[in-house]
Amino acid sequence: MERCAARRAPEEERRVRANAREYNEKFQYASNCIKTSKYNIVTFLPVNLFEQFQEVANTYFLFLLILQLIPQISSLSWFTTIVPLVLVLTITAVKDATDDYFRHKSDNQVNNRQSQVLIGGVLRQEQWMNVRVGDIIKLENNQFVAQADLLLLSSSEPHGLCYIETAELDGETNMKVRQAIPVTAELGDTSQLARFDGEVICEPPNNKLDKFGGTLYWKENKYALSNQNMLLRGCVLRNTEWCFGLVIFAGPDTKLMQNSGRTKFKRTSIDRLMNTLVLWIFGFLVCMGVILAIGNAIWEHEVGVCFQIYLPWDEGVHSAFFSGFLSFWSYIIILNTVVPISLYVSVEVIRLGHSYFINWDKKMYCAKRRTPAEARTTTLNEELGQVEYIFSDKTGTLTQNIMVFSKCSVNGHSYGERQMPEPGDVQDVLGHKAELGERPEPVDFSFNPLADPRFQFWDPSLLEAVKLGDFHVHEFFRLLSLCHTVMSEEKSEGELLYKAQSPDEGALVTAARNFGFVFRSRTPKTITVHELGQAITYQLLAILDFNNIRKRMSVIVRSPEGKIRLYCKGADTILLERLHPVNQDLSSITTDHLNEYAGEGLRTLVLAYKDLEESYYKDWSERLHRAGSAPEAREDHLARLYDEVEHDMMLLGATAIEDKLQQGVPETIAILTLANIKIWVLTGDKQETAVNIGYSCKMLTDDMTEVFVVTGHTVLEVREELRKAREKMMDASRSVCNGFSYQEKLSSKLTSVLEAIAGEYALVINGHSLAHALEADMEVEFLETACACKAVICCRVTPLQKAQVVELVKKYKKAVTLAIGDGANDVSMIKTAHIGVGISGQEGIQAVLASDYSFSQFKFLQRLLLVHGRWSYLRMCKFLCYFFYKNFAFTMVHFWFGFFCGFSAQCTTSTLSHCTTSSTRRCLCSLWVSLTRLLLPRAKGRCPRPQDVPEQRSMEYPKLYEPGQLNLLFNKREFFICIAQGIYTSILMFFIPYGVFADATRDDGAQLADYQSFAVTVATSLVIVVSVQIGLDTGFWTAINHFFIWGSLAAYFAILFTMHSDGLFRMFPNQFRFVGNAQNTLAQPTVWLTIALTAVVCIVPVVAFRFLKLDLKPELSDTVRYTQLVRKKQKTQHRCMRHAGRAGSRRSGYAFSHQEGFGELIMSGKNMRLSSLALSSFAPRPSTSWIDTLRKKKGCEGSSAGSPSGAADKTLRV
Repeated sequence: MERCAARRAPEEERRVRANAREYNEKFQYASNCIKTSKYNIVTFLPVNLFEQFQEVANTYFLFLLILQLIPQISSLSWFTTIVPLVLVLTITAVKDATDDYFRHKSDNQVNNRQSQVLIGGVLRQEQWMNVRVGDIIKLENNQFVAQADLLLLSSSEPHGLCYIETAELDGETNMKVRQAIPVTAELGDTSQLARFDGEVICEPPNNKLDKFGGTLYWKENKYALSNQNMLLRGCVLRNTEWCFGLVIFAGPDTKLMQNSGRTKFKRTSIDRLMNTLVLWIFGFLVCMGVILAIGNAIWEHEVGVCFQIYLPWDEGVHSAFFSGFLSFWSYIIILNTVVPISLYVSVEVIRLGHSYFINWDKKMYCAKRRTPAEARTTTLNEELGQVEYIFSDKTGTLTQNIMVFSKCSVNGHSYGERQMPEPGDVQDVLGHKAELGERPEPVDFSFNPLADPRFQFWDPSLLEAVKLGDFHVHEFFRLLSLCHTVMSEEKSEGELLYKAQSPDEGALVTAARNFGFVFRSRTPKTITVHELGQAITYQLLAILDFNNIRKRMSVIVRSPEGKIRLYCKGADTILLERLHPVNQDLSSITTDHLNEYAGEGLRTLVLAYKDLEESYYKDWSERLHRAGSAPEAREDHLARLYDEVEHDMMLLGATAIEDKLQQGVPETIAILTLANIKIWVLTGDKQETAVNIGYSCKMLTDDMTEVFVVTGHTVLEVREELRKAREKMMDASRSVCNGFSYQEKLSSKLTSVLEAIAGEYALVINGHSLAHALEADMEVEFLETACACKAVICCRVTPLQKAQVVELVKKYKKAVTLAIGDGANDVSMIKTAHIGVGISGQEGIQAVLASDYSFSQFKFLQRLLLVHGRWSYLRMCKFLCYFFYKNFAFTMVHFWFGFFCGFSAQCTTSTLSHCTTSSTRRCLCSLWVSLTRLLLPRAKGRCPRPQDVPEQRSMEYPKLYEPGQLNLLFNKREFFICIAQGIYTSILMFFIPYGVFADATRDDGAQLADYQSFAVTVATSLVIVVSVQIGLDTGFWTAINHFFIWGSLAAYFAILFTMHSDGLFRMFPNQFRFVGNAQNTLAQPTVWLTIALTAVVCIVPVVAFRFLKLDLKPELSDTVRYTQLVRKKQKTQHRCMRHAGRAGSRRSGYAFSHQEGFGELIMSGKNMRLSSLALSSFAPRPSTSWIDTLRKKKGCEGSSAGSPSGAADKTLRV
């Protein structure tokens, strides 16, 4: 993104005065004007031509065109070069103009968005691009803060509070609270705000999302400003009717855009290789020109001088040396076809076709959101077939951000079943339908008029326990309805809307609501609950808030009967040790249930209560009040009091919440892992949540030898933890391999030292530790450790750190990287990776706009890579191999002819035949490769049929993807093989007809060997041979294939006969002098026998080699095709996928909020409408995986290093 204003010097500090545009404009701050377009009507032609001639190939052919205009050195007409050059330039210009038109359209759409800006004391609808620093803007509920970074001045809420969602910034969907400073919170109407002329002096633009420092000067007073007073661009206003904000940073100066990074021009590895090869080819052309020029000089000096009477030198040529010099340039023109001018445009046409394949793929279309897959670039398609590292966001990418109350344990009884999918909806990892039993009926909550109709539970026995009056079940749900900071809004009678800071809390309160314990309302001192239809108001005595150390939350309430009770919920590792000893047996049973829930990837939470004596509570409350007003160590005093009262509690049970993954995420990760693709999760979310999702989506499993957690706060601590992790991996590998083969496995590459180790490991690292790990002196150590692991999870990372991790892998690993995300916080890594994929999900469209490809669900990634990516790479490699083969076969014929024509720079074929052959080959190459693949899927309305194996087999056999990762199908070795085949073909193409014509005669006995007949024979042989060759390279035949391949032959003969016709001779007698030559030559049986012999000798070795290779050393795709044939014959049935849950170990995965809660604010009487509490803790445990059998297919060495699934906690906190 560019701003419309000119560049300015870096700021040391920023000064912003409210309602003073003239004052602020003298600082030349950035505006919101977006300009991503490159051209306008006046500049398009010169700028676009200038850019196109930056391409070496275009400049080279312009140089050739100039040479062809010089009669002394050109033996070909100028139109043989200008026509293809103009065609290439025109096609590229049209494409660039179309792209820029859409950029203009997008710019106008964004710039013309409307904002409510306070101008002259009146709110006016102003275009977004006209918003300036210092303007006061009004935002309304659920409005996206798209304009700028704002200083919150006032809001509709008491005390200037407002609530925001920052998913676009940090991936967290938990709502956060922002508050205006008291002096501006009273400015509630436009007249007061219009008179506000305060000046803000603050930090210059930077990328720190969690920090802001500044001072407001107003009415001779100054007020400190912090990040709690800021509304950053990218957040969404929630549960707040309106608010006013002062624009501090706009456009590219906003913190979101500062984190987005620069847009980088992305080129594929094939592009870079092609540029190198073209330079090599040009060097080869110069060498051929030098050889033939030297031959011309020698021939003219030794032989040509004797024939000056018959073959005089051209005017201006006075020596054999100068003749050789001119001959060099002539041969550069004649042999120019070895440097492929049509290569780049042909590649772009193929890529465009592949992009349409992605756009048209109905299997990547999301009907629910009506969102198709979209290829937003046409230059990276084949790179999709070479990906080795995937960097994924978590929130909204792997998960749906939907929490479901799934199971619970109450007084030693486990209730609930996992929600059953619809019959036929489940597919195994290979995409086949799995047969399931009948779906059970959900619990009927019709008895409860306040029940949420969207809530479903699958165990009716829990509801029966509620109806029977089970004390423990009632206390269980009473706790859920009281112990929280959720706010309730009743839009109409009985229509409740819960506003929870996290979806976890909302799920728990909603569960209590449906089972008859309905949270209705709250005040700072009371909570009203409808218990089985009866309204009961509890006095709220205290909220013992959550923080990262406590990992629990408690409330103390007084019932209408006067009984004081503490209700507590928190992490199992924290609460179980605070229970009364009489709970030992119940704790053991509940622990088993927690193990079971954790084994299914659920987020667990333990519930407990404690009755308090009136006298004890009164004394404790007084001490709490004194601690709360303590001038020093206030938090420490409060923590001790909280810990005191939260002991000797009675266990009620546990909850299990499912953080719903997106459909198909575990299967997709399993398939991609088998394709030798490593997946790293980079998330701004907290460690507990991220690790829990890692287990849920099977990235982390019980099969892993070790899960390393790096949490060091200093450089030394992080370095030591990484060192211990590497040593443990190497020691385990030595013990497994007995020390004799370990060194042989080590790679010579810098960052691959540990990649040959035995066993499977995972690495979890926090954001503060990652900051040290990414420092220059430690980044290699971190990369070595991470690359040795099967899975890497980076938690609490900033958007910039995401990009730095991707850049680190790009820097040291010769591997293609892909980044996928759905929020603005993912834009930086999406731009940094070789390939960026945007998920069009819940967090806006910033990621999609910055991406190269977009779709709506993570599961489509496996199809994008294993089907479209693999096929794109395969097709492009086949095309390039054929293209270079064809060019060398055609061009080298002229080289050999030079030794038999006195090095006179004469074409093997006549000018007419040369043009006919060249045009036919270019037409065949471009049209066959592109249009056949464009028209076929268009006609069938689905993804095109494969060239080697069907799309189902591409996902069933992920190993088929590895040739692209290893770059096996097109590299320098394959290039030289193609060149060798082309040279071999050219030798046979020239010398077989030459040998035959030496003694051949016509039917009438006349000599057959004339130049024109020889030219027609060689040209016809060439067209037939390369057409048969492209037929051999075709893996799947259709009517369109046949039409273009054999149609190109028909087109060649039609053009050939036309150019030797009497009609053209009459119109252009100087250009088309050889009337009837083609007809006379091709009427001779000898000519056709020569053509047939040439074709057979050229093609038979290729066919024989391929048959031998298929028999002696088949590739995996050959084996898959054979297996497919066997399967068809045997008609075997695919087996259903079987799910296996993880057993044994337990971990708490309930997601806490990312900051200390706002319980104190609720209790303060400020009527805060939404609090910030979501509870849980983290104790990562291993898991078993249903992909165990799939992983074994990889056949990796050291697989025996995996430990038993029932082992104890194997997570190593180094």
